[in-house]
Amino acid sequence: MQDSAIAGHVHDAIRQVRDLRRRVLEAERFTGYSGQTRVVGGVVALLAALVMSRAWYPRSVDAHLIGWAIVAVIAAIGNYSALLVWFFFNPRMRPDIRRLVPTVDALPPLFVGGVLTASLILTSQFDLLFGAWMCLYGLANLSSRRVLPRAMWPLGAYYILAGCVFLFWPGVSFTSPWGMGLVFFLGEVAGGFIFHYNRKPDAPFSSFFAGGA
Repeated sequence: MQDSAIAGHVHDAIRQVRDLRRRVLEAERFTGYSGQTRVVGGVVALLAALVMSRAWYPRSVDAHLIGWAIVAVIAAIGNYSALLVWFFFNPRMRPDIRRLVPTVDALPPLFVGGVLTASLILTSQFDLLFGAWMCLYGLANLSSRRVLPRAMWPLGAYYILAGCVFLFWPGVSFTSPWGMGLVFFLGEVAGGFIFHYNRKPDAPFSSFFAGGA
């Protein structure tokens, strides 16, 4: 009987430690990114590729630069608007600027991406743009991996790998939009799925997306 009582206390202690660890992980986990908004961004990228691949769309580099710039602006407005709504109107937390630190971690790769984009455009290296964008976006996904779901690091690696393929694959053309559209569509749908479950700690497989149970 005494051994059974000791075993029961041990199991209770283990359960309490697991519950405490789960609460700590949920407190540290960043849930500001919207999965739905990210999926919308992927769909917009795919639709942009569809539009720019039509015969009536201009084949000039300038027209394609404008097309992808519109996609980037739509994605940025959508994601940061959802982030601000989460920050100011989340009923389960008070607005605390420290909760936005993970978004700051992503800014250096995005800034470098902007600088590299300007450099490649000024030197007319347009066919390298897709690969550069994918690699830098992959780094942006990896930059806050400590407070984002564990599944974000394979997604970041996916973008970097795709970027390397586009940088070294012969015959990549900036005016052929399907590669860019498909890579970002698949990646953003996967990212949206990950962030959706990251906001639902009690949903199936949430322990995996929250960093393990």
